[in-house]
Amino acid sequence: MINIAWPLMFLFLPLPWLLRRFMPEAMLQGTALFLPFAAAVTMDLAPVINVNSRKRSVLFVLVWLLLVAAAMRPQWLDDPLPVPTTGRRLLLAVDVSGSMATPDMAGNAPRLAVVQKVAGDFIKQRKGDQVGLILFGTQPYLQAPLTADLDTVSQFLHETVVGVAGPQTAIGDAIGLALKRLQNDRGDEKTGATEKKKGEMALILLTDGGNNAGLMEPLAAAKMAASAGLRIYTIGVGAAVQQGFFGGSGNMDLDEGTLKAIAKITSGEYFRAADATALQKVYARIDKLEPSAGQEQWYRPHSEWYIWPLAFALLLSIPAVLVRGRT
Repeated sequence: MINIAWPLMFLFLPLPWLLRRFMPEAMLQGTALFLPFAAAVTMDLAPVINVNSRKRSVLFVLVWLLLVAAAMRPQWLDDPLPVPTTGRRLLLAVDVSGSMATPDMAGNAPRLAVVQKVAGDFIKQRKGDQVGLILFGTQPYLQAPLTADLDTVSQFLHETVVGVAGPQTAIGDAIGLALKRLQNDRGDEKTGATEKKKGEMALILLTDGGNNAGLMEPLAAAKMAASAGLRIYTIGVGAAVQQGFFGGSGNMDLDEGTLKAIAKITSGEYFRAADATALQKVYARIDKLEPSAGQEQWYRPHSEWYIWPLAFALLLSIPAVLVRGRT
């Protein structure tokens, strides 16, 4: 769309009329638009165009209108584009093992369905940050790399299905994959002409079980994460354990001891979420511990159009200098 960058230049439009109205007649005589190249043209050799004074005045008015239009700096604005920001980098590691289909959350909702709703809202609120998504079961894999496109990351989370990464739970390998992404990201910062400045990185690991698969032990992976400066916030989901006459009920597979140890080693925190409300409070707490960078920034490409009225004004100024009024 068309935009006027300097609209106040429109106030100069009546300037010639004001000069003619209030300036003494003697100062106006002999004035003309000065062109450096016109001085080299002798008036005897230059073509003379005889026009009446009315048409000559119209010519000067057009020149002035074009100059004012150029001074107002017309532009053409393209569609706005997001600008990469230097906020925090958050990786979400979500357990998608078979047990995440258990319907023991509030309203008998499956665990993964509740996580998709609450974590999806959390992702969309991280304006200015880069968010990535790791899904893990028997083995972890990167579903979405670190990106500022939060809507896409949230969509990938909502499209996740239980068991896509295997039926078991490899917590240690999920931390290892997050470390690998951190190292790759830091390597990308050091390449190129200038070093990119990016925010701190944290991992939010959510699971409903204990580590029973993978090659890396969770605590060993946590120590490596601490050495690399990666904070880990662990979240245990599933109904709270309740002891009854016929034994216990709820999520009895959750290894809270390991999750607490991982958080402690990496200077993070452990949270327990037995229902959707508790999970919302957990992400609200993490949002305060890892504040987002702020509002997303946008850039709107534009092209300058002032050159066109300026060029027409210069073209019309040539005959404006050479014409001679007919008496």
